[in-house]
Amino acid sequence: MRCPKCTSIEDKVIDSRISREGNSIRRRRECGECGARFTTIETLVRDGVVVLKHDGRREDFDREKLARSIRVACHKRPIDPERIGMLVDDVMDILEARHDSEIPSDAIGECVMEQLRKIDHVAYVRFASVYKEFRDVSEFVSEIKDLGKQSGGENR
Repeated sequence: MRCPKCTSIEDKVIDSRISREGNSIRRRRECGECGARFTTIETLVRDGVVVLKHDGRREDFDREKLARSIRVACHKRPIDPERIGMLVDDVMDILEARHDSEIPSDAIGECVMEQLRKIDHVAYVRFASVYKEFRDVSEFVSEIKDLGKQSGGENR
């Protein structure tokens, strides 16, 4: 691992902690050259997962692309970045349990909406508006009404 301050590759691990879910490790490191301390996170690499696109193309699954789209939906919402990471992990676990190594892109969008609906209604509507390609305000209103019916009118 390169030191972000001096770019040396000589470092030592000071502390390691496993995430609650057990699928990542947070390591605190110290540079052997300049003494700077920095944190790295190791996550499980899920090889061989392919997304089946609407037009029939196959594309390697990109965890960061999924995380980025969820972060955009959650922008300026009271959602901890760690919670977003957990949501991405949950989505991946659900998708891998439901599908083999090929996951339809529809399944990804539906699963993200299902998980976002549980944690933040505004983030859910933001994500749904892009995923479902809302064309006008009436589609937003319809989705919000459906959301209100499903949650019994409670706000999040």
